[in-house]
Amino acid sequence: MHGLTLYSNPQSRGRLVHWMLEELHTPYETVWIDYGEEMKSPHYRAINPMGKVPALVHGDLLITECAAICAYLADRFPRAQLAPPVDDPRRAAYLRWLFFTAGPLEQAVTANTLGWRAEPGQERMLGFGSLSDCLDTLEQALLGGPWLCGDHFTAADLYLAAQLGWGLMQGNIEARPGFAEFVAAANARPAAERARELNDQAAAS
Repeated sequence: MHGLTLYSNPQSRGRLVHWMLEELHTPYETVWIDYGEEMKSPHYRAINPMGKVPALVHGDLLITECAAICAYLADRFPRAQLAPPVDDPRRAAYLRWLFFTAGPLEQAVTANTLGWRAEPGQERMLGFGSLSDCLDTLEQALLGGPWLCGDHFTAADLYLAAQLGWGLMQGNIEARPGFAEFVAAANARPAAERARELNDQAAAS
């Protein structure tokens, strides 16, 4: 298997994939892609037909979608211990919260940010139900702490902290008990700090 190459932009969700890569302590290359013509160019669409970042190339393999990239890297580089093994009971919570964040939570926050509301009685048709349902569920999940799988930090914590931190900063997610503390603890990890510095430098240049 050849090396890892991340296609990203410092003002994108690719920041959380950088964090994930830094947690691995494995060499990787970053290719910065500008929004606009470059991201929608035939050259980049040959890598990711969606014309979006991030995209991760690992040898001959292509992985897109942040949650999928995090799940792939956690399993592909088990020495980093960012995912419980398949036969570990904690694997259930790990998968649950990783995809809860990527699915219902992100959909609910996006819908609320755009001012979209379901008509009365339509909530049951939505995978996320409502934003309040998602935040209530998440608040309860964080009570057991310090992490979603107990004492063990995983890619699910990384993904949630990135999404939750962004939502709190933008005001798209209301502050709930435990939310800010969870984000602060995750962001204090050395890998998170390295990823922030790397992306901030790229954005400044």
